[in-house]
Amino acid sequence: MEEKRYLTFALGKGRLAKKTLDLFEKIGITCEEIKDPDTRKLIFVNEELKLRFFLAKGPDVPTYVEYGAADIGVVGKDTILEEGRNIYEVLDLGFGKCKMCICGPESTRDLLKHHEQIRVATKYPRIAKDYFYNKKHQTVEIIKLNGSIELAPIVGLSEVICDIVETGTTLRENGLTVLEEVCPLSARVVVNQVSMKMENERITKLIRDLKTVI
Repeated sequence: MEEKRYLTFALGKGRLAKKTLDLFEKIGITCEEIKDPDTRKLIFVNEELKLRFFLAKGPDVPTYVEYGAADIGVVGKDTILEEGRNIYEVLDLGFGKCKMCICGPESTRDLLKHHEQIRVATKYPRIAKDYFYNKKHQTVEIIKLNGSIELAPIVGLSEVICDIVETGTTLRENGLTVLEEVCPLSARVVVNQVSMKMENERITKLIRDLKTVI
């Protein structure tokens, strides 16, 4: 019988990876060495189940999956939309729930209603562009930022922002509010298109098992 190949998982670093591994433990998939806070290792292996895991920055996860360096990835829906990779999204894990929203001072609400040409600051230019151009048919200038997006309308860089909102506390503290909701977000499982064919049985079983504990 031919040797079973390793299934490789790319997990988004941080809270996402921790919650994913907790969930995997419920279906009998464990990886003890990944929990060691002092480890310098990059790849973690479960020899018995022929599984490999590695941690990656969120935006890199869909890239690893598209190119087959990972068979399966776990990453936020915001990253999937922003990266636009050729991968299958197969399961909503239901944690890491938040929303992508258009936010700004209350006074800018009318600018959105009347389709005025405005500036939108965001870490997610692709999502913002799709929302304004394809859903709202509003012409906007999109400004890509990497740091605190909330700062942009306060200092007059943009009228509104397109950003992830969890509790809305930071917005309120800075005199901003949610003006429109773009889409709900949460952690998702993504699969490489070739792996889905080649390892269909194992991957389908994994998805089925996960569904029982979500």
